[in-house]
Amino acid sequence: MPFLRSRLSDRSGGEIHLVLMLALTFSTGIVDAVGYLGLDKVFAGNMTGNVVILGMAAAGADSLPLAGPSIALAGFLIGALIGGRIVRPVDGGQWSRRIGGVFGLVGLILAGVAAALFVVGSGPAAPQLLPIVALLSTAMGLQAATARHLAVKDITTVVVTSLITGLAADAAVSGTRQPWARRVLALALLTLGALVGALTLRWHPGLGLAISAGLTIIVAGVGTLAWMARRSAPADAD
Repeated sequence: MPFLRSRLSDRSGGEIHLVLMLALTFSTGIVDAVGYLGLDKVFAGNMTGNVVILGMAAAGADSLPLAGPSIALAGFLIGALIGGRIVRPVDGGQWSRRIGGVFGLVGLILAGVAAALFVVGSGPAAPQLLPIVALLSTAMGLQAATARHLAVKDITTVVVTSLITGLAADAAVSGTRQPWARRVLALALLTLGALVGALTLRWHPGLGLAISAGLTIIVAGVGTLAWMARRSAPADAD
C-alpha cells in the first residue's frame, strides 16, 4: 500500500481523474447494454435514449415500454440531485472523501442490483424489473453528477453526443488543437463496455452489473488513495 500511494502521488490529479473517468465510461457502457437488452429496453445512463423511446412509445411504436424509461428518467434526476448536493461543498475539479464516497455508493448499488438479479433469476418479471431500473438509473445519476463536478474535460461518463460533436467540429477548423486521444478513447471504451455488457447477457444479466460494480468501487478506492497520497506528500517531504 505505501508503494502504491507513492506511485500515485507522482501523478497529477488531472491524469488520475482522466483515467478513472474513462474507466467509469467503460462501466456505463456495460450498464446501459444490460439495461437495454436485459431489462426491457431501458437505458440507465443514456437519458437521451430514454426520451426518444418514450416519444416513440407514446405513439404506440412497436410496443415500446413507457413505465421503464419514465422510471429511469425520474431515478436519474433524483440521483443527480442527491449527488449534486453531496459534492457541492467540494471545490470543482478536486477529489475528496465525498467524491470517493459517492462513487463507492454507486458501486454498492450496482453490486446490490447484481445480487438481486442473481436471486430472482435471469429473466426478472415486470414487478421485479421496475425497482431494478429505478436503482440503476439513480446510481447513474449519482455518478453523472459527481463526474460533472470533477470536471474532466469531455468525459462525463454517460454522455457522448457532445463529445462526438466536439470531435467533428474541431476537426473541421484548421489549426484547432483538440484532445483527440481522450475523445476517441472515451468513445471506444463506451462501445467496448456495451460489447462486454451484451456478451455477459449470454450467461446472466447480473454478471455485467457485478463487473461494473467492482470497477466502480476500484475507481472510488484508487481516486481516494491518490488524493490522500497527494495531500500527505508535502508533509512527507518535510
